[in-house]
Amino acid sequence: MTIRTLSVGHSPDPDDAFMFYALAHNKIPTGNLAFAHQLQDIETLNRRCLNQELDISAISLHAFAYLSDKYALLSSGCSMGDRYGPMVVAKKAYTIDELKNLRIAVPGTLTTAFLSLSLLLGSKFQYEIVPFDEILNAVEQGKVDAGLIIHEGQLTFQNQGLKLVVDLGVWWYEKTGLPLPLGGNVVRKDLGADIISEASRLIRESIHYGLDHRKEALAYALQYGRDLDTGLADKFVGMYVNDWTVDYGEKGRKAVQLLLTEGHKAGVIPHPVLVEFV
Repeated sequence: MTIRTLSVGHSPDPDDAFMFYALAHNKIPTGNLAFAHQLQDIETLNRRCLNQELDISAISLHAFAYLSDKYALLSSGCSMGDRYGPMVVAKKAYTIDELKNLRIAVPGTLTTAFLSLSLLLGSKFQYEIVPFDEILNAVEQGKVDAGLIIHEGQLTFQNQGLKLVVDLGVWWYEKTGLPLPLGGNVVRKDLGADIISEASRLIRESIHYGLDHRKEALAYALQYGRDLDTGLADKFVGMYVNDWTVDYGEKGRKAVQLLLTEGHKAGVIPHPVLVEFV
């Protein structure tokens, strides 16, 4: 049997580690497919996919707007903020209007966090790109006025004396009545229907394995949980690996399309995007 090896990109974070645990550690049979895992921050993965460097990857759904001709969006693997999501934090409790005139550290301009902040503030605001895991320190040290945080910083920012200015997942829900879709998994369209279908099935199975073997998968994911103890890591994984992750569902699909449509209307995304799922 000829083995086809596919490159898989995902971020070094507890939720992605949990999701891909079964594939990374041969917990499920993969037939004639093998997976070479590459762990990098989400903005790096977004930009690598622009160059079609990865066969399968976790990406920001904002980035998908620029990739939809080359990659298909899998129906499993979503990170959904259901009344929670990326947060803007600062040393003091600024108003939204005040934010528009401050320097805000952001984790990358292709992240969904950046898109949703742009929808809130308007497309023109002052920002500085800072690696996502350095943003809290940059705010605490006064290098920037505020920071747009993703990943586990949402659970730990108060440890550094910072205050919540706005939770974009809450803002989006109040605006739309829908969860905020943050990240998803994509696969290269040129791999062909058979490989795409099988890869989709295996990723879904890997997610199911993690959910069914939570303690085991969580122990693996914990090594990627910066400043998280087991309890917080479990909470964080639960926030972003759940029923939404197994399948977007009708509501999740609607949320993705609306987010990208609103991004286009606001002038952040230059062209309309019609979202199709594998």
